[in-house]
Amino acid sequence: MSDQRNDGAFAAGSPYGTRPESTYGGALSFMRRRYTKDLAGVDVAVFGVPSDLATSNRPGARFGPRAVRQASAQLVYGPVWPFGFDPFERLHVVDWGDVAFDDGYPERMLKAVEAHADRVLAAGASLLALGGDHLVSLPLLRAHARRHGPLCLVHFDAHSDTWREEALNHGSMFFHALGEGLLDPEHSIQIGIRTHNAETHGFQIVTATEVGRLGPGAVAERARQAVGARKAYLTFDIDCLDPSVAPGTGTPVVGGLGTAQAREILWGLAGLDLVGMDVVEVAPVYDVGEITALAAATLALDYLCLLASRRGGGPV
Repeated sequence: MSDQRNDGAFAAGSPYGTRPESTYGGALSFMRRRYTKDLAGVDVAVFGVPSDLATSNRPGARFGPRAVRQASAQLVYGPVWPFGFDPFERLHVVDWGDVAFDDGYPERMLKAVEAHADRVLAAGASLLALGGDHLVSLPLLRAHARRHGPLCLVHFDAHSDTWREEALNHGSMFFHALGEGLLDPEHSIQIGIRTHNAETHGFQIVTATEVGRLGPGAVAERARQAVGARKAYLTFDIDCLDPSVAPGTGTPVVGGLGTAQAREILWGLAGLDLVGMDVVEVAPVYDVGEITALAAATLALDYLCLLASRRGGGPV
């Protein structure tokens, strides 16, 4: 009996549904989903990108995927509030492990992540990537744009990450993505910004202060109007959240969103054609009581609920 109740990451008989396990034991995968390299019939492949080669302040985001997986064990218990359903009853979600690449070679990391994403998309699945620093979004966008064309970007962050720099780092990758024609800036939106950049590059920007003034519902509506029926890629840098609720990150900026605000905005994106997501910049060495990793795991779970809601039902 115990063998059937534990270690669902390896022993689950069905890819559907949720089997609660003790939060403090068992094999850890994201949301206890089954580890597999088989993408047949998979709706969403979750994988980690343990890289922080592009950080400009504190390193440590390479340990983010492991921390998010561990924190997600606290969330495995069935129907998700406020959606009222178990997304894993509707979606076949697997943990596809981590991308492997040679340390110290950023270009090799970019190629490895892009190839990894290509395999997922070619199999007909979508992806949810766990970073890693924010540079990992660039190869993910390259793979998605090759399949879907230029994408709308829904970007949660304290920083614009569009600084005009020749170097590739976690503050310039969306500038380079624009130059490569991967993004549709006119129909993209950046939420939570609170660092100065003189250039908007055509993105609609909602600062953290404006989020507080307008409220999550109005911000979500702005995002919906910006994107419309177009295909969008969702990227969430955990430093979008205030350091008081997400200290475990490399470049914290005070005055950010609360977790309740961020989640409510995310819920308001229900119905958008979101083709992929990454959650990045979790650096657990600076975390307190796993609150940053837990926030990241919860936001990733909310995203899966958004995908599942397109198959019937929806947020409260």
